[in-house]
Amino acid sequence: MTSTDALSRIEALRAEVAAHDERYYREARPLLADFDYDRLKRELADLEAAFPAEAAALGTASPTRRVGDDRSEGFVRRKHRLAMTTLDNTYNDSELRDFHARLAKLFGRDDLAYSVEPKIDGASISLTYENGRLVRAVTRGDGEEGDDVTDNVKTIANLPHALRSAPAASTPGEDLFSAATAPAASGVPELIEIRGEIFMRFEEFARINAAEQEAGSEPYANPRNLAAGTLKLLDPAQVATRVLEIVLYGLGASEPSLPVTSQKAWHAQLAAWGLPTLEHRRDVVGVESALSAIRDLDAVRGGLPYATDGAVVKLDDFALQARAGYRGEGQSARKLSPRWACAYKFAPEQAETRLRAISVQVGRTGVLTPVAELEPVLVSGSTIIRATLHNSDEIARKDIRAGDFVTIEKAGEIIPVVVSVNLVKRTPECVPYVFPTTCPECATPVVRVEGEVAIRCPNAACPAQLVNRLDYVAGRAVLDLESLGGVVAEALVRTGAVRDVFDLFALEPGSLGALNLGTVENPRILGVKNATKIVEAISRAREHDLGRWLLALQIRDVGGATAQDIAATHGTLAGLADSQILPRLARLADVVAEMAEISPRSRLNPPKDEADRLARAARYAALAGEKAELEAHRERTPGAEKIGYEAARHTHAFFVSERGRHAVRRMAELGIAPRAARSAAAAASGALAGKTLVLTGTLPVLSRDEARQLIEAAGGKVSGSVSAKTHYVVAGDEAGSKLDKARALGVTVLDEAGLRAMLS
Repeated sequence: MTSTDALSRIEALRAEVAAHDERYYREARPLLADFDYDRLKRELADLEAAFPAEAAALGTASPTRRVGDDRSEGFVRRKHRLAMTTLDNTYNDSELRDFHARLAKLFGRDDLAYSVEPKIDGASISLTYENGRLVRAVTRGDGEEGDDVTDNVKTIANLPHALRSAPAASTPGEDLFSAATAPAASGVPELIEIRGEIFMRFEEFARINAAEQEAGSEPYANPRNLAAGTLKLLDPAQVATRVLEIVLYGLGASEPSLPVTSQKAWHAQLAAWGLPTLEHRRDVVGVESALSAIRDLDAVRGGLPYATDGAVVKLDDFALQARAGYRGEGQSARKLSPRWACAYKFAPEQAETRLRAISVQVGRTGVLTPVAELEPVLVSGSTIIRATLHNSDEIARKDIRAGDFVTIEKAGEIIPVVVSVNLVKRTPECVPYVFPTTCPECATPVVRVEGEVAIRCPNAACPAQLVNRLDYVAGRAVLDLESLGGVVAEALVRTGAVRDVFDLFALEPGSLGALNLGTVENPRILGVKNATKIVEAISRAREHDLGRWLLALQIRDVGGATAQDIAATHGTLAGLADSQILPRLARLADVVAEMAEISPRSRLNPPKDEADRLARAARYAALAGEKAELEAHRERTPGAEKIGYEAARHTHAFFVSERGRHAVRRMAELGIAPRAARSAAAAASGALAGKTLVLTGTLPVLSRDEARQLIEAAGGKVSGSVSAKTHYVVAGDEAGSKLDKARALGVTVLDEAGLRAMLS
């Protein structure tokens, strides 16, 4: 490569990597897989090293010389007491041996002890505890300064807001606290920064992404992006509707200095404080043992419920870490990455197969979702025959065509996606895909709403939408209409017997029993016995609570927990239809969004001149005053703090729309007058107000859902995981690891009788 070629390539790579950094760190919606991004960045680093004069001629503002920046508008900025760095990546055994060889040469010894930790694929966070109390949570930002997301982080169920006041037990041969330097008797420093990762489990990722696609939004590529995007939501109530978790492993600043001398001791201290720590961490000596631990982790990570994209190898001894130092020291004031640690990244498991056809499915909200029909291929232990293509933009961007050979991988280890096309194998028969201009189910011209990536069928009477809506309404968590979904729903729609959920209440056993679930040539009659069960279930639905009926109305952004919170705050359907709370919350959403947009300190949208800055400052101050009034009203209204801005906006819009008014009229005509299962005002003073409970095992009488409703009606909160914040664990038969963890943490364990006694 000539000097001119190198200059041109370095300039192009810097621009490309910077653009991908913006998508990854600020927007949490990257266009490239991590592996491909790292390959680009490594190529840039290698070229800058091989052609230093050419790199210097382009200036020092290279993505290889800075930590990625996740700061965004709408958040207060906070300085880290100790800078947050990033890790250098390795991708094979040879590179890890090189990493070890450099350290062995530096210290003149080969028997170096390492901590091998799973690399959780999430969003980095720094927590500050003062005198044992959580006071601040800040994102990595640019390494020196990040966004204050404390209110959002405090919604995470497995994160204690206070440290247990006890030092960890000493590990063999090591004193954690010396008499001269031990902190106060509580074992908790006056101030300490603890670093970790916020992540989302695969199951929650799949649930939220499905809702995103139904709503017409661009789905997230993986759990990491969704966790990072959730962390940057401006409404903590909306964050609380998504299940985030946290794991802690890193030490920042400590005042006074914490006399822990190794990674091993540090992890013991984290556990002693009751903080969530890493699973599958290994202490090893030597690089070959480290590689063995990495292979063991790679073998089990496929069975983990969360994403791990590699292993982190760290020198165990803190004194040796200090001697090894950081890359970037001596060149600038900013530390870039530790020389005493590196990430061993696992290459994603992929497979190539032929894409036979592209089909289009129509969901219950009318969104048209393209699907790749594949020749069967084995990926991550399962045979894949279909993969999501997300939307028309995704097909166009990747130029995916029927007949192509494509690379498949599982996004978030769950959802098969088409990663790329093998253009070398493309034949002339593979022509560009043309997205349908009419609905494949009802032939209605499709539309694309401005600001959405989704293409929709606008026909509310579209048979595919009706079938999917009935399937949803029949679900156990909604109206629990036994045997109504699937082929029964299809037959009801096909024959015109049902056009919306309210038509179900006109069904009778006789006529419904004659329904043909098959074809004219091969009839399959439902039968009066089955029809009677369905009609009885429909009749029982009249008595369901307001929260379940809110779900049945299928309002955007309103899921199970949110529906119950909205119902509890309003009490009745009439109170909800005439709500004074929802429009205020919707306005609060507008105010928060506008403040982030017009901030006079905005970096993404800076003022044009001094006059613009002054005008913005005046408007910002007015909005801040309105925001304070709206938030004060929210705080005075029991339960309103749990309702997210967007859920409030969409619920309010529904009830003032013709569709919403029609639903209220029809329910009144049918004598359906649902009430909330619990009252937010009563729950605030209930027997379990402010308490967090975890359910595990099978209870003798109560179902899991019944127990949850009773707990919430008494003001309690039900969490899915046990932590130091858990007040009680309610255990039944075959209780598993949650019971074990409760005992280890000293959490009070109740049986069903004990729960009932507390409730009474």
